Amino acid sequence: MTELTNHRLDTAGFEAERAEILQSWPTGTGVSFAEAVKVQEALPIEKRFPVALAAADAQGMTLLQPRAGVALVREHAALLNGLSPYCDVLPTTIDAYTRHNRYTEAQDGIDRSRAAGTSLLNGFPAVNHGVDGCRRLVDAVSKPVQVRHGTPDARLLAEITLAAGFSSFEGGGISYNIPYAKHVPLERSIRHWQYCDRLVGRFEEEGVSINREPFGPLTGTLVPPFVSHVVAILEGLLALEQGVKCITLGYGQAGNVAQDIAALRSLRRLAHHYFLNAGYGDYKLTTVFHQWMGGFPADEAQATAVICLGALVARQARATKIIVKTPHEASGVPTLEANQAGLKATRQMVNMISDQNRVDSPDIQMEIDVIEAEVHAVMREILRLGRGDIARGAVAAFQTGAMDVPFAPARANLGKLTPVRDNHGAIRLFDVGNVPLPADVLAFHRDKIAERARCERREPSFNMVVDDVRAISASKLVGRPA
Repeated sequence: MTELTNHRLDTAGFEAERAEILQSWPTGTGVSFAEAVKVQEALPIEKRFPVALAAADAQGMTLLQPRAGVALVREHAALLNGLSPYCDVLPTTIDAYTRHNRYTEAQDGIDRSRAAGTSLLNGFPAVNHGVDGCRRLVDAVSKPVQVRHGTPDARLLAEITLAAGFSSFEGGGISYNIPYAKHVPLERSIRHWQYCDRLVGRFEEEGVSINREPFGPLTGTLVPPFVSHVVAILEGLLALEQGVKCITLGYGQAGNVAQDIAALRSLRRLAHHYFLNAGYGDYKLTTVFHQWMGGFPADEAQATAVICLGALVARQARATKIIVKTPHEASGVPTLEANQAGLKATRQMVNMISDQNRVDSPDIQMEIDVIEAEVHAVMREILRLGRGDIARGAVAAFQTGAMDVPFAPARANLGKLTPVRDNHGAIRLFDVGNVPLPADVLAFHRDKIAERARCERREPSFNMVVDDVRAISASKLVGRPA
């Protein structure tokens, strides 16, 4: 592999790589880019993800999207059609074997699922179903469909699903490596995702818009807003360089209302700042809010309360889209009925507050100021480390710990940064690790943690962190001592 840089992939190199990718599994031979363009062009307007996002953003609406995926085409189509009356855009969650490019085992899961009469995979194995199977799925539903997965190397998955008429593709070389993989080099996953983004860029050059959505929540556990923002901005810049024009950046609910509202509002502003300063102007930017990604209460009523809090915050922050959770999150793969319940609860909350004034407060503005200072400090270091190249800089930042994702399994992640909640449940930094934040920001974090320590009459310690990780499943936000 040549040295990683943030430059558009050249046509000859892309085509040579593409030939290898399409030959790596039998269903790849069913992909034709010319036919893929025709399929995308033929999609009715109501099945085009970028159109739905643009309309929602223009009208100040917030779209609802569940997560769902089962092993077989007909059953997955039935599941999506069962969810369709309750949501605005549809998902296809990909199974774990496909996420790790283990297509032989995915095929075994398909065969066993057919024999058993029920899905024995935790998602939809799109690569194994190929273009024809995926097209049958797209044809069977009435709303736009997005691919949601968790794949460090999603090149073949992107080729097949986009050729079949999926009009949105989630993920990125950082966000689908650091939280999901252990041994995948970051240089490799970023380069593989440059391929995915270049493929989308080629569709754009043919007049076909495909939405790209980096994965915002990362590990979903006490992630400071600036950490996920930096990853989102980096992946947005990497995508824009490859010709992507429709980008949705995401954020995962952390729990403190003021901080969550501030985070989503600052994300859009920061992204525009870095995209425009890098020379990109021809793009459409939207946002997505992920409802709580950590441990859920087992009780359905308590879980529904968590869902509704996320809906309230997302709507107040004017997210373009909400990824909706279910009251069965604590018990495994949700049923259709549980998914419907989560969507109905979210819709009710969104409807009740849609006409209410936007909430502003000094606390929200304070959080915005802190997040922006943190993002600018880390981005400056990334640009310095990469000598102006954000692809090189991202790799170097993770190597040095200038970028660090809490509780991530990847060996590429240093794992020194340790978050903790303050006395009001906002996420602060117990240990900053090697992240180069300004002295006044670090003092702010120390003061906020000390305030909690005084209230709880204990010294700041890692025990607070452990207590916070467990808190929501015990129906609290802050992990107070018993």
